Amino acid sequence: MGTMGLALPWKARITSAPRERGTRVEPSGLSEGSPNPAVLDARSEDAALAAACLAGDLRAYERLYSLHGTRMKNLARNLLGNASDAEDAVQDTFLKVQRSIASFRGQSSFVTWTFRILINTCYDARRSRMRKKEVANDDSAETPRPEPRAPGAHPSLRMALERALAELTQHQRDVFLLYEVEGFRHAEIAGMLGVTETASKNTLFQAKKNLRQMLEPPRGSREAR
Repeated sequence: MGTMGLALPWKARITSAPRERGTRVEPSGLSEGSPNPAVLDARSEDAALAAACLAGDLRAYERLYSLHGTRMKNLARNLLGNASDAEDAVQDTFLKVQRSIASFRGQSSFVTWTFRILINTCYDARRSRMRKKEVANDDSAETPRPEPRAPGAHPSLRMALERALAELTQHQRDVFLLYEVEGFRHAEIAGMLGVTETASKNTLFQAKKNLRQMLEPPRGSREAR
């Protein structure tokens, strides 16, 4: 089972502290409106990768894998529940990218486009697995459950979090994973899932609200302390 790649404690991710919905506070050290050099570099790299892949340069695909392969496998593992299926999904994704590169029109970043193909590939794999499970009535098949990578996390807390995530709708769970675990921005998630940026923000808000409700102890137990 794959790791979720959490960089912060879970409770910090779903805190109920007041914050403007759908925004993160990230100090940049730049004045408002000034271009972020890191963002500009990322866009330039993205455009260069897209152009090279469109030209059929196989080294560009190797570069794409070296930059994003690990992240792609982590995301696929969280969506599918095991490393073997994740490896297959990533390989299928690169084949699909090569076959359909001519259809890339630059309406989103090349990396976002690639991750959208990965997510759709994982969705197809999940549907196929569900169909096989229904036909075979195989009760041994596991429901994919993301596993937090928080070092030193208490096993009981980890189990509670996994159970809570499993109670979310599939769409809420996917948006939560993409934003809070994988670190994508709402604009990127919108492009990957085929939704609006506002819908992505609202889905994350609802997912975190539901998680807080499931993880907070009952009122009576809090007052008894």
